[in-house]
Amino acid sequence: MDFQPWAPYLGVAEIILSITMVVLVLMQTKGSDLGGFMGGGGGDFGGGFRTRRGIEQTLHRVTIYISIVFFIVTLFSFLAWGQAV
Repeated sequence: MDFQPWAPYLGVAEIILSITMVVLVLMQTKGSDLGGFMGGGGGDFGGGFRTRRGIEQTLHRVTIYISIVFFIVTLFSFLAWGQAV
């Protein structure tokens, strides 16, 4: 299959997806401070895990879906750029 004509569009899609993924990751709330990283106290729940609800759960799922799409677009981009050489 010839992906070479799609190379510029895949590059633009990859840039848009990467910016979207960065924004989504930065929008997610932080569960605890640096002290909770190794199981220390910090945070409201004593460093334990908590359930995501509402918009936080939606952001988490959308971030996962965007990262999967980003990975697929990256694979197609490598195929397209490899054919251009």
